[in-house]
Amino acid sequence: MTSTSHDPRAWQRPEDLAERPASARLVDPEDDVPSSSPYAGDFETTAIPRYDSGTPSQEQSGYGLLNEPEPLPYVQPAGRHPTPVAEPTEIEPDDVSETVAGRRGTQDLGLMLLRVALGAVLIAHGLQKAFGLWGGQGLNGFQQSLADMGYQYSNILTYVGVGGQIGAGVLLVLGLFTPLAAAGTVAYLINALLAAVAAQPDGGYRAFFLQDGHEYLVMLLVLAAALVLTGPGKYGFDAGRGWARRPFVGSAVALVLGIGVGVGIWVLLNGANPLA
Repeated sequence: MTSTSHDPRAWQRPEDLAERPASARLVDPEDDVPSSSPYAGDFETTAIPRYDSGTPSQEQSGYGLLNEPEPLPYVQPAGRHPTPVAEPTEIEPDDVSETVAGRRGTQDLGLMLLRVALGAVLIAHGLQKAFGLWGGQGLNGFQQSLADMGYQYSNILTYVGVGGQIGAGVLLVLGLFTPLAAAGTVAYLINALLAAVAAQPDGGYRAFFLQDGHEYLVMLLVLAAALVLTGPGKYGFDAGRGWARRPFVGSAVALVLGIGVGVGIWVLLNGANPLA
């Protein structure tokens, strides 16, 4: 058994004996709780280490009691670690093509004029073949002319030719699916041109182009090929599509496809040599 001392100085800390006056040396009830108690509640405080000191010991930090990592020490910014300065950069516009399209002047208006003119010509000739309007030959007359020119399956080609001619004309006027419509026009006009050359009495192409001066089909063919490459312009239903703003690879492929289909139809279904 040990006896409890009744001396008030036994309940006070050494530093309190040296610093506090005699009249202020009162017993603090909280001094009874040892600092090594497992409860780190209101009686314990966390000491924040200085930034210029080393790694604090486990006794000076309260983070070890909670099994948490100690915070990184604060480092004063020094000259050896300068803060990078952001350089001003030039901001590019979101869509350069729209800016370029706004500076095209009357180019879109010219493309619309060419497109509508070609489409109107195709529609008019298609209606002549389909219904006999404006002195046209009608479906029966068009089928007979195809048979006379040497085409096989003229009964099927009659409806394909009339429907394709009117449909391509309507799409060109509206500016809708312009590369496909113009490519189909190229295929149709190639067959019309080759059939007209082959039907010459002399059987030669020089008389057709030079002596007789039949450049009408040639100009329509060149106009259709140009519309495939240039696109319809912004005055049409294709204004928001890529082939209207920046035609490139797709338009070139469409032109090659139109030429290939036109030549293939002539070779497979007619087979005559227009240059003989």
